[in-house]
Amino acid sequence: MTRILLLQGHPESAAPHLCHALADTYAQGARDAGHEVRMLRVADLDFPLLRSQQEWEHGTLPAGLRHAQDAIGWCEHLVIVFPLWLGDMPALLKGFLEQVARPGFAFGADKDHGKAFATKGLKGRSARVVVTMGMPALVYRWYFRAHSVRSLERNILGFVGFAPVHETLIGMVGAMKAADAAKWMGKMRALGAKAA
Repeated sequence: MTRILLLQGHPESAAPHLCHALADTYAQGARDAGHEVRMLRVADLDFPLLRSQQEWEHGTLPAGLRHAQDAIGWCEHLVIVFPLWLGDMPALLKGFLEQVARPGFAFGADKDHGKAFATKGLKGRSARVVVTMGMPALVYRWYFRAHSVRSLERNILGFVGFAPVHETLIGMVGAMKAADAAKWMGKMRALGAKAA
């Protein structure tokens, strides 16, 4: 049994989106296989954006995000699902990650930053990044070199200790047919069952 945290990064929770269906299907596959699953929806959280390095390093984590940070610490496998907006993750998701990935939690809090950054606070956990987009996934991967996903994997997840980090890129969502959507749901269910 694996402890899985699904981080739903779509900034809108009122209307159903493909991201919601993908995360829910992954969660169901994981639960059916006996894994323990928690879900966080960034759109449902209330928190301010960070505006300075001082605030990030020495400020207090907003009370509304304490349970989110606890859930990240609890999980053995993290799944982040989000739509590609302007070539990157939505700003709300980025703001969330900036808030929770603070010194003393995501990495060491040593005053000598070289030592602090060398201490990966979330080591021993794996992750999967699931990204939906309007363009073909192959164009994003090969022409744009999946730059924002690679940045997330290397500069955030890898930096704090997540390894391995896998990705699922789902393109052409605006023109997706029901049969294609069903195939992706099947893939998500299977990944959930394997906690992969």
